Amino acid sequence: MSTENNGGNGAADTRPPGPSFELRLVFLRDLSFESPHVPGVLFGHEQPELKFSVESSHRLRDKDLFEVSLDVTVHATAAEKSLFIIEVKQGGLFEVRGYPTEETVALLRTRAPEALYPYARELVSSLVSRGGFPRLQLRPINFEAQYAEAQRASGASA
Repeated sequence: MSTENNGGNGAADTRPPGPSFELRLVFLRDLSFESPHVPGVLFGHEQPELKFSVESSHRLRDKDLFEVSLDVTVHATAAEKSLFIIEVKQGGLFEVRGYPTEETVALLRTRAPEALYPYARELVSSLVSRGGFPRLQLRPINFEAQYAEAQRASGASA
């Protein structure tokens, strides 16, 4: 005789036993593109200076379901004029089950942003092109290395 855990809805639970980390939904929370000096800045300017920042945060939405936000900002300037400012808030819902709290936090600060970054990266590239500027491809980011460095820094300051 076999038994199935179907949660009372007639459908068998097909999730493998043990810990799991799954991206359930990708969404765009906020987007801003500003280019205050177009079209004048599209031609004849020096090589632009790019300021780039990426931050991530997470919060528990429901049992085992976390909302992760990846905030990407790109600001290009040339000759003290702003060429463009892009702000992207890329979001995702992740189901994390069966991990200890410390490992869950590590996953939410490394693998979750790693999964969301390509979406934000492609969006930035598209916006820059649509704004009339030459193609911009953001560099890859090693979120695990950043997390490890943050852990070392917080351990050193404690």
